[in-house]
Amino acid sequence: MAEYRLDDLARISGVSARNIRAYRERGLLDPPRRVGRSAYYDDYHLSQLKTINQLLRRGFNSAHIAEFFASMREGADLADILGIQQAILGPPTDEVDAAYAKTLALDIDPGCDEAQQLLEHGLAELDDGAVVMVDQTIGEIIARTPEQLLYVRAILRIFESTRETIDELATEVVNALEECVIARFGPNYVPKPDEYPELSRIVEDYRDLGHKVVADRLDEALQQRMVAAISNYTAGILLSGAWDPKAQ
Repeated sequence: MAEYRLDDLARISGVSARNIRAYRERGLLDPPRRVGRSAYYDDYHLSQLKTINQLLRRGFNSAHIAEFFASMREGADLADILGIQQAILGPPTDEVDAAYAKTLALDIDPGCDEAQQLLEHGLAELDDGAVVMVDQTIGEIIARTPEQLLYVRAILRIFESTRETIDELATEVVNALEECVIARFGPNYVPKPDEYPELSRIVEDYRDLGHKVVADRLDEALQQRMVAAISNYTAGILLSGAWDPKAQ
């Protein structure tokens, strides 16, 4: 198993040395192997960092992640834990080829305010000094426009304006899930190992239901608003007299 010093681990994982130290202090990361005053990390630590990053992006806080790793260290059945974890996180996303990811690098200054906001929100990462969107689909959409900065500003506007609303929606879905689990297993009941598959199914169903209902309602609202906006825009041009049919 390969071993890394702190700076090497930071470079390979994409997590700053400062954050790695913070994860270690919070109990998220296992202690490194020490030889004298030197500390050595291995591939297990690298895997932990990838898991931490994935969970943070999915909205888990440090306390939840610490509990997850604590359960694993205490000998909880890994298959059961990962089964529930996969139900919560959803199907794993396909790995993006590193060379392809570079082609999606944004054509914006990494030091500009918009780029810094993308990085702070976890929407993008730095790759060899270039800004690359974490979500491949969003990266592909931005890559096909010559007005990338305008698209980035739109993403930031949507992100900022929906943050609290999304949290409220997620809370309602989780509350509904809790009611279902209590109705099925009873209050203050800890499911047994042979009940984990059913619990995983319920969690996955509620996650998918929440996503589907919200996505459908958003699509419907977007369609109505966009049709109205285009109609108003066209009517405004005609009423203002700015449209000259002879110039067409």
